[in-house]
Amino acid sequence: MTFKLSAPAVSLSRRAFASGVSLVGMAAALGLSPAFAAPGDGFGQAEWAQRFDSDARLVVPRSTTPLLSPQTLAATEAAIQRYQQIVQQGGWQKINGPTLKIGVRSQAVVSLRERLMRSGDLDSQAGMSPVFDSYVAAGVKRFQARHGIGQTGVVGKETYAAMNIPADVRLRQLETNIVRLRSFAQNLGRRFVTANIPAAMVETVENGEVMTHHAAGVGKIDRQSPVMQARVLDINFNPYWTVPASIIRKDLIPKMQADPNYLTDNKIRIFNKENQELQPSQVNWNSMEAINYRFRQDPGGDFNSLGVVRINIANPYGVYMHDTPAKGIFGDDYRFVSSGCMRIQNVRDYVAWLLKETPGWDRDHIDQAIASGERVDAKLTEPVPVYWVYITAWATPEGIVQFRDDIYQRDGLGAIAAYQAAPGGGDGHGGPAPKAQVQPARAQGGGRLQPMNDDDE
Repeated sequence: MTFKLSAPAVSLSRRAFASGVSLVGMAAALGLSPAFAAPGDGFGQAEWAQRFDSDARLVVPRSTTPLLSPQTLAATEAAIQRYQQIVQQGGWQKINGPTLKIGVRSQAVVSLRERLMRSGDLDSQAGMSPVFDSYVAAGVKRFQARHGIGQTGVVGKETYAAMNIPADVRLRQLETNIVRLRSFAQNLGRRFVTANIPAAMVETVENGEVMTHHAAGVGKIDRQSPVMQARVLDINFNPYWTVPASIIRKDLIPKMQADPNYLTDNKIRIFNKENQELQPSQVNWNSMEAINYRFRQDPGGDFNSLGVVRINIANPYGVYMHDTPAKGIFGDDYRFVSSGCMRIQNVRDYVAWLLKETPGWDRDHIDQAIASGERVDAKLTEPVPVYWVYITAWATPEGIVQFRDDIYQRDGLGAIAAYQAAPGGGDGHGGPAPKAQVQPARAQGGGRLQPMNDDDE
């Protein structure tokens, strides 16, 4: 039998829920039979006409407002005022406890509810029950979305660590980044690209509106992507990759010592100064002889470190943007995996936007060039400005305050704001991850060499 609640009844049910009244008691108050109430601990599974977990205020939309814009600047200034009030009111308390998810009953859930309410991630009407319900899960997902954490709705070590960054540190983070945002308050152009390194995200902007979003793989802690302003000049389809001398020393020689078939398996060829091809067996891998040769990887989207596209940008650091055969990184929270260059998710959409005003390069032509397997170059009719920035805290006009790890520790706030410096979310207490975890094994891209910031192709 299905019951449909009237508006007054819905109001009563929400107040009763917030006060911890059992469903049985609410059923009696509404003149319904006890069979209406779900069994269990008094917070059973009933469907209400309005749910806190479907409240639009708890959803973090993908904003169409550019990161570098007057609107974002104004929203961040407003966020600073909000966080000043939070700090004046005492901030929030640290919370600790077991892994929390839907169905768990624990006193830690009460602390979690209070913490989410303090930062605006949970409606106060959701109450202070010790049960982790769908309302709390929605608040946790909102918090995770705002902090660049996978939206699982489960509170584990990574989420605890993010929640335990003090409110005054978050305020200082906003104050630090408002200065960076103000430096881009001028007109940046009709069409431009913003790559936010701490967020490992790229957005294309046209006429003041974000057109496409792309997850990115950016520089490791010890091979950082540079902050810079540059221009996209041209695009190489099915590019070769010439291995930089630094990677020959750091990566290629050790790999060949461990596996003599490494170069052959990865389709990397060796050339001497006369451009004659050598065989791997002709090189002494127990010395530095290899740095005297040029190593070039054949084109191929399944194995080439640049994938099927390289986007060239004029800059003094020798870095660029490119595809990757290791698409799995784009589903990770931790995407600080490259040697300074940027790997771009959905690179064909990105390239199509870059070339949309270049005659002869519509999406079909782009797909045909890639499918050919041959090296093909496309020069942009009008170079597109690109801004690689370091923004760890900002707000959107929708009132969403975003925070990201200070992965390179440039905010001047110490390690506490870089709690997620490696997979696993730090030490679980707001501190940085152990150094041994900073460069996880998977950061090597499944055994393939990765481009570096001194690439010399």
